[in-house]
Amino acid sequence: MGKNDKLPDITRIVIVDDHALFRDGLATILDAEDDLEVVGQGGSAEEAIQLTKDLTPDIILLDLDMPGGGLSAASVISNEIAETKIVVLTASEEDNNLLNALKIGAQAYILKGVAARELLHILRMVIDGENYVPPALAASMLLEMNMSKTHPKKEVENPIDSLTGREKEILEGLASGLSNKEIGQKLFLSEKTVKHYITIILQKLQVRNRVEAALLAQKRELDE
Repeated sequence: MGKNDKLPDITRIVIVDDHALFRDGLATILDAEDDLEVVGQGGSAEEAIQLTKDLTPDIILLDLDMPGGGLSAASVISNEIAETKIVVLTASEEDNNLLNALKIGAQAYILKGVAARELLHILRMVIDGENYVPPALAASMLLEMNMSKTHPKKEVENPIDSLTGREKEILEGLASGLSNKEIGQKLFLSEKTVKHYITIILQKLQVRNRVEAALLAQKRELDE
């Protein structure tokens, strides 16, 4: 390596899944990447919490169906070790599990059938501050939210109406699945400026992350 060659930043990952064979295979895939390193493995909610406290990884990959429950572990980790990003890797396609994971603060919800290349892409999205939900689950959730409106309700102010024109343009980009960089290129803004706008948008809409903001925007389109 030359004197001016820069080593890649290493993202430290903990994997918690009660299927050891799956866990080991996943670790092999991740460790083969120059910028990823698996620093710990476990098979229960208790081990997930302890490993995160001991190692403070950048990302914890959590299964939901494990002794102690993955969502329980995610809740503790979100509250007590905020610097660790939570990525749910599960076979569950239930909307309730997805919603609960997002409410707790998971940055991504990935189904286990995902290809290795796609998994790596999603993890790097999370590293860059993005969020991820499988498109099929997001669409299903939106449809359910829309169909549940069986009775007309008194008109209430929509929080999206409180956004400025520029903020609505940024939100439209989020709802279309664009990254911060892509939104910036479309609107001729720097990526840093887009991030600043998104922080304000999340506060105004009273949502936790960009996925919830995008779902809110898409739901409004269905309602109109």
